[in-house]
Parts: sequence; C-alpha cells; structure tokens
Amino acid sequence: MIYVDSSAIVKRYYDEPGSEHLRARWSTAERVFTSRVAYAEVHAALARKRRDGELSPKAFTTATRAFEAEWPAYDQVLVDETTLGPVRRLVRRYPLRGFDAIHLGAALWLRKQIATPIEFWVSDERLESAARRERLTVVNPERVGAR
Repeated sequence: MIYVDSSAIVKRYYDEPGSEHLRARWSTAERVFTSRVAYAEVHAALARKRRDGELSPKAFTTATRAFEAEWPAYDQVLVDETTLGPVRRLVRRYPLRGFDAIHLGAALWLRKQIATPIEFWVSDERLESAARRERLTVVNPERVGAR
C-alpha cells in the first residue's frame, strides 16, 4: 500500500528525477491512496509545467488525459473532519503549506484505519521531513537507491 502526495503523482505523468522509481513501485502496489486535493494540485502542476515550457502542448494533453483516466482508480481519501483534524497541529509544528498538511493528515488518518503498513511517497522536502517526524515510512523517489 502506498500513499502518494501530488509531488509524487506528477512523476507518473511527467519524466523528472524519481519518475522511474515511482512508476516501478506503483506497478507493484496493491493499492494507491491519495487525498482528493491531489486532483487540483496535479492539474495545477502540469499546467505550470506547460506554461513554463517544460511540457509541449501534446505532452501536456497526453499527461492530463492519462491522469484523468486513472483518477477514478486511486483510493481517494476524503477531506473531512477526520482527515482535517490534525491539520492545525501539523501547520503549527512544521512549515507546511495547506494542501501538504492535508496530505499528511490524510496519511496519518489512513495509518490508523488500516492494519497494513503504508509507504508515504513524497518529493517535497518540507513534507518529507514532517512525515518522518510523524513516524511515517517515507520514500522520496528522487532518493531511492541513494540511502
């Protein structure tokens, strides 16, 4: 079981450091979880890459269509009172952006709900650090093999 934040999800649809490791792990994962906020974040990240010239119009269309096609297969964690509960504590304790705190809160909630260990895949350094301090099993696809 893996939980992927938006920084990791983008690597599935856009080649950048860590994409190969993320895709390999994804292909063997029994289930892939993320928060519903990832939908907006992934679309925003891909659009930014298009505006910045990192993605051609064709590559952008391919990436967004692939994401849209696969989105229903993600195990989507709802954003509600249960997953938002720890957000206030998390943002006071760590220098997290709002959506990153929601991702971390969702992963912490998920850890309590299922008995199977979860890997938290993330490429954002602040979120990675906070997740480690919250005792999640964290994998940064850009650092796989560099441990």
